[in-house]
Amino acid sequence: MEQKAQFIGQSGAFLDAVERASRAAPMARPVLVIGERGTGKELIAERLHRLSNRWEGPLVTMNCAALPETLIEAELFGHEAGAFTGATKAREGRFEEADGGTLFLDELGTLSTGAQERLLRAVEYGEVTRIGSSRPIRVDVRIVAATNDDLPRRALEGSFRADLLDRLSFEVITLPPLRVREGDIEVLAEYFGRRMAAELGWEQWPGLADHVARAMEDHPWPGNVRELRNVVERAVYRWDDWSQPIGEVAFDPFESPWKPIAPPSAPHEDTTAQPSSARAQPANGAQRFDRIDDLREAVDSHERAILEYALGANRWNQRQTAKALGLTYDQLRHAIKKHDLTAN
Repeated sequence: MEQKAQFIGQSGAFLDAVERASRAAPMARPVLVIGERGTGKELIAERLHRLSNRWEGPLVTMNCAALPETLIEAELFGHEAGAFTGATKAREGRFEEADGGTLFLDELGTLSTGAQERLLRAVEYGEVTRIGSSRPIRVDVRIVAATNDDLPRRALEGSFRADLLDRLSFEVITLPPLRVREGDIEVLAEYFGRRMAAELGWEQWPGLADHVARAMEDHPWPGNVRELRNVVERAVYRWDDWSQPIGEVAFDPFESPWKPIAPPSAPHEDTTAQPSSARAQPANGAQRFDRIDDLREAVDSHERAILEYALGANRWNQRQTAKALGLTYDQLRHAIKKHDLTAN
């Protein structure tokens, strides 16, 4: 079973967000959590619940973006048997499941206007009505909602209800992206690295080589902590020698010299300009040959071009380049020496 994620960090921006969550937790009021993907919005919701007077009650989570619009209201408010096709029996909604506890609504901005209106009534009056019923049901639920959308702007534009936004924003906690959390990248990388090393049965955590640590500090981290975790764990499991600091890291697991490339639309060719054999051009970075007088020279030139392309794509990470090209590390080293290649 995967270990529970934790709050880890020492930057002022991060600690401020955690402290605001701690102060808001005892209040039985709605809280809106805003942040980019991977910043820990669900962790904040868990903290708000665990530090509240509702900690013994349920914490119910619903990702509003994970369901089609036709099912959102049934999931939120429940339905009676026969309310719609496929509703063979009555079912509680998330509000009823969360009675006495906390309901966390992730991706709030994806709710339709109809669902927003019914959500507003539920929050305002503390009662819900199942689809197919006219009997309201009293519920005692604290709402925590999260989004990475600009809801104030959308409220001005009319695509999100301003009254619902007002009702849900007793407190607003905005989570800082990882790129501005000074000092936290190193702390988080070591935490995730140690966990992965232990999972692999390593006798010790070798740490990160200086150039890898610098590369992590320079990376923009569009996926924030979730991306950092993947990058670190991938680097650990790909590393062969736990007695040496980890010296290779791949930020983009999809990067490869063999990545499929959509063929460009072919322009009209002037077939009178030169013979078609002279216009042939090798794929993926190899140079164009107008004349081929020597096969060995052409093959060497093509090989050099592929090596340069693959090494550049993998940031001169030789082990990763060798794996991408289907070569052993020694074979790649021999080819680099043969063509006298050096990193720019």
